[in-house]
Amino acid sequence: MKKKYILSFIILLSIYTFKAQFAASNFTLLSNISPQTGTGSKYSGCWGWTQPVTNKEYAIACSKNGTYFIDVTNPLTPTVSAYVPGTSTNGTWRETKTYQNYCYVVCDDGGSTGFQVIDMSTLPATVTVVSSNQNLFKRGHACWVDGDKLYVSGVTYSNTTTSSMNVYSLANPATPVLLRELKQDYSFITYVHDEFVRNDTVFASCGYQGLYIFKYNSNNTFTQLGSLTTYSGSGYNHSTALTPNGQTLVMLDEVPASLPIKVLNVNNLANVQVLAITNQFPQTTPHNPFMVSNQYCFISSYQDGTQLYDISNPSVPFLAGYFDTHFQGGGNNNNWAASDYNGQWGCYPFFPSKNIFALDRQNGVFMLGTHLFQNVITGVKSNSLENIDLVIYPNPAQNELAFNLPAELLNKTADIKIYDTQGKLVLSKSLNELESTSIYQRTIKLNNLSNGLYILKLSSNSNIYSSKKFTVSN
Repeated sequence: MKKKYILSFIILLSIYTFKAQFAASNFTLLSNISPQTGTGSKYSGCWGWTQPVTNKEYAIACSKNGTYFIDVTNPLTPTVSAYVPGTSTNGTWRETKTYQNYCYVVCDDGGSTGFQVIDMSTLPATVTVVSSNQNLFKRGHACWVDGDKLYVSGVTYSNTTTSSMNVYSLANPATPVLLRELKQDYSFITYVHDEFVRNDTVFASCGYQGLYIFKYNSNNTFTQLGSLTTYSGSGYNHSTALTPNGQTLVMLDEVPASLPIKVLNVNNLANVQVLAITNQFPQTTPHNPFMVSNQYCFISSYQDGTQLYDISNPSVPFLAGYFDTHFQGGGNNNNWAASDYNGQWGCYPFFPSKNIFALDRQNGVFMLGTHLFQNVITGVKSNSLENIDLVIYPNPAQNELAFNLPAELLNKTADIKIYDTQGKLVLSKSLNELESTSIYQRTIKLNNLSNGLYILKLSSNSNIYSSKKFTVSN
């Protein structure tokens, strides 16, 4: 019996010691695994996917050698469900996004042999590689899915020619089809490092050329809407994330190291304004932002790990919480001897459970939780479906309207009904009929509604969850 107590004490002590080495504020470590063996920098980009039928949650972790599909439905005991070897065995830059049951993986390593399309519908048993070749392109640096379109930046073809950014149709998601190259309309853009796209409005991070904003038009051409090329703390413009209301953009510059986070007013795309700059430590190097609400933005910041910024007042952003996945260096250890670009590459805070998946280049897969994030999607308590503050955009609208689906309704039956000012029902759709641009975002086609004022109601049976006014202006 005494040995049993001693063994239990040793186990508890080891768990405590393991957790204690990661500095944190307002965050909890749920689990940490590293499926790829070896030492050094093993991981890069990441994303997540929720299986519609089973509601299982999967972390998709890109490594140097390939892509792991990890069941994180129980965040305390994540398990690897499948692994797909990559198009390079030294994929320092590998990124991924999902659409329906498909996963798209791009790699920007010199030895890459192409672009991968992976069918995830048979998880947790396995996944199926639909294609893995360079028919579309040999290398791509980053990718983004908006509606039924895939945007890929930093493209290199098999004949070594390049394209700054391409857009592909996902009408048949298993076989993407090239629609347009940005260089066909704007050849002066030499390279797009990353892109954030919503409703075909593209926030393109163009490296040392700065930030450019384009519209992808229905006639398959691009139109420039704005740019920001001179600003405080400028460097290599790396990545952005937009609030659901479309008013605030968080922008990051990666090179040189230690450039601050920028919070921008993008209400007028022709006159983008920097409202604030900030950083946890003077030496922090922010890498990728992930927007979950008009209040909160998650940022993966290399040696300083996951950071949660409150941008509810975009002129005065502040650090609300953090979890440092990289105990080897950074501000929480006051140790900047290691590479500025070691540590956390990205995170995925979009699971319905609101558990956060973060991927550290050296330390692997982290599942995290924070009480700050439990009610931020809708601003209501998770056990209440009354008076949901539904965020709709753009407003005024033209051909379609988008909104963020409250997490509480992800697995429930509900309808979107649109009425004119006379109370006449002019459009009705169930949630499962709407286009899904991400786990939370939904888009409804307005079917050429006439110009004027309308009321959108989110309801189920006799329960009205939210009522919002919007204007159609064509």
